[in-house]
Amino acid sequence: MQLILILLVVLGGAGLSVEAGLLGPLGEQVGKFWATFSIFGVGAGLTFLLMLFFGPRKVPSFFEQPSWTLLGGLLGPIYVVILTVITPVIGIALAMIGILAGQVLKSLIIDHFALFGAEKRPIDKYRVIALIFIAIALFFVARESL
Repeated sequence: MQLILILLVVLGGAGLSVEAGLLGPLGEQVGKFWATFSIFGVGAGLTFLLMLFFGPRKVPSFFEQPSWTLLGGLLGPIYVVILTVITPVIGIALAMIGILAGQVLKSLIIDHFALFGAEKRPIDKYRVIALIFIAIALFFVARESL
């Protein structure tokens, strides 16, 4: 079961690369912020339909949740604007490896300190080695830009 979940995550990551590839040209045509807005508009519409047909009918109020849990709503557009602006300049591969490096670094910290309600998973030598390999990949892909 865990292997299936890992494969789904890898497929999701592949989708982010496609999204980055689409955002650059869209941003050039309609503007960076309109491109970001369109991505979130389509996503919000799809999510609304999924909630309407498949979501639970009785859930706690959105407004009863701690305000810090809504910060992802601020981080998402920042991420998409960054992708929209930088992908045409540095390329999809470099953008994705850079994003991955930041995600893994911050994820290790979040897991290690059990932030945001995450289960504590201490940083060990294997996780550090994985981060080093990502940094090496970032260096090799970026070598022509340095």
